[in-house]
Amino acid sequence: MSLKTECPARVARLQEHLQQQGLDGALFVYPIDIYYFTATRQNSTLWIPAQGEPLLLVRKSFSRAQQEACCADIRPFPRSKEFAPLFEGVQKIGTTFDVMSVQLFNYYSKLLSGVEFVDISGLNRSLRSVKSAWELERLRHAGRQVSKVFAEVPDFLRPGMREVDLAAEFEVRLRKLGGEGYVRMRAFNQELFMGLVVSGASGNSAGFFDGAVTGRGMSEAAPHGASPAVIEAGQPILVDYTGVFDGYIIDMTRMFVFGRLDEKLQTAFDLSRQIQAAIVARLKPGTICSELFALAAQMADEAGLGAYFMGQPGENAKFVGHGVGLELDEMLVLAQGFDQPLVAGQTIAIEPKFAFPDLGPIGIENTFAVSENGGEKLSPLADDLVSL
Repeated sequence: MSLKTECPARVARLQEHLQQQGLDGALFVYPIDIYYFTATRQNSTLWIPAQGEPLLLVRKSFSRAQQEACCADIRPFPRSKEFAPLFEGVQKIGTTFDVMSVQLFNYYSKLLSGVEFVDISGLNRSLRSVKSAWELERLRHAGRQVSKVFAEVPDFLRPGMREVDLAAEFEVRLRKLGGEGYVRMRAFNQELFMGLVVSGASGNSAGFFDGAVTGRGMSEAAPHGASPAVIEAGQPILVDYTGVFDGYIIDMTRMFVFGRLDEKLQTAFDLSRQIQAAIVARLKPGTICSELFALAAQMADEAGLGAYFMGQPGENAKFVGHGVGLELDEMLVLAQGFDQPLVAGQTIAIEPKFAFPDLGPIGIENTFAVSENGGEKLSPLADDLVSL
């Protein structure tokens, strides 16, 4: 299998659902969706009719799209008056409202006057959440590569380093292995630069990022991730990074310390691993996502650490796992109210973490694939705390 053979199968699955919903086709404008169905990320608009061959309309680069795209019908993006005739007879179009701006929606509504647009954001994300054998192998490769860098951390982590120094050393090694660096997120107002390094109380900085740990960052304009704070002995050093290879994202966290951890932190770290193990054993088709979050929260509460679960008190994230793939925030989500069942082939980052206002954050994170036997670990490095 290859990406060139993957794309027609993806298109066929989408077309089956479009027909079931009575839609004439789907119009995609979001780059990573277009890449998923065509194998090119060039600046384009993609039309997938409910029956027949897709049409890729390219703004730039047309020549590169011709080289890369797996669809046969590739044309330069037409002038406005030439656009509507391409959709003659079309009355009902599905599109992804979750990533379409009002300005862009108005533009296409004007070009296709009289056509009804229907939101297929959920359908698109659901289809993309289930990974093929080819995609799972891409994710396994990404897991092996980023695990190599994590394994090298003891070789370059030194007393007196700043968080940003450790981050830079990690990132240069990841890039040299072929890490692409693009951490795509679908959610509005979310950003991420490859990953983060935080230590001690610096890691508890409140922030916009929808996760258990934000970090202080380098400025008010970049209030996320590593900061100039010096890493001290006894502080928990949390290294949370993505590895992006062939577009596919692996999400991992490992813990380090100079010397020994405070007993409370050690207890929380051990509990994080226990929560991860309990969830992984249940990462089977049919398991309800919200029940896994409830299990994790219950384990934290029973240990007396519920107030610190997934963030310091008042800043707690409301999930314990999130889908990953071509984006960091894919479906599904292990969260309260998310009552959908797991499906074999879905890939989820499980990240039970705790944050103590006076001590800092601690936890574990790995990426797993849902299978009949429970979660398959795609980030193969051992989960052990590393003491230096």
